[in-house]
Amino acid sequence: MRLEPSRAGALATVALHGVVLAALLSYAPARSAILSAAPIMVDWIVPATPTPKVEPRPEPPKPKPVKVVPKPVEAPPVAVLPAEAPSQMVVPEPPPPAPAEPVAAAPTLVAVTPPIFNADYLDNPSPVYPVLSRRMREQGRVVLRVLVNTRGAADEVQINNSSGHVRLDDSARETVKRWKFIPAKRGAEAVPAWVLVPVSFRLEG
Repeated sequence: MRLEPSRAGALATVALHGVVLAALLSYAPARSAILSAAPIMVDWIVPATPTPKVEPRPEPPKPKPVKVVPKPVEAPPVAVLPAEAPSQMVVPEPPPPAPAEPVAAAPTLVAVTPPIFNADYLDNPSPVYPVLSRRMREQGRVVLRVLVNTRGAADEVQINNSSGHVRLDDSARETVKRWKFIPAKRGAEAVPAWVLVPVSFRLEG
């Protein structure tokens, strides 16, 4: 029996595909076995240590240029000569005389009468002669300076000249302090004034 050409080609194609498939099936396990037996190589990559970053050192500042100021040169002193005096001298005129001031009239001087202490009517007691001074034969003359006020009393009694004995001086001063005086007068007016009062101490026999 003869097949038609188209059917014969189809059968041939199917047969060819079957052969190829069988070959593939027989080859696949062998390749798989080979592939599974091959070792796997793994490379470990170690990260490199980072290099520390070195910062650049700052450059030192450049020195500033120093200005050299030249010292001032001292000029030699200049001698100053006095100018020649002019041949003609100018004499200033004298100032006009000042007007004469009127002379004040001199005040009329009124004499001052000193205080009086030895009038009989004043009845002033004599100083007491100290007993010890008499025993020791002490004698002398004391002069007292007395300030008499306008009422005729002694405001102050000072020793002007000492007798040389303290007991005699003290006795005279204490007595004269109680004396009464006629005050000094300028005209009819009583004024305070100083007067000297002498007191003598003498032993008889």
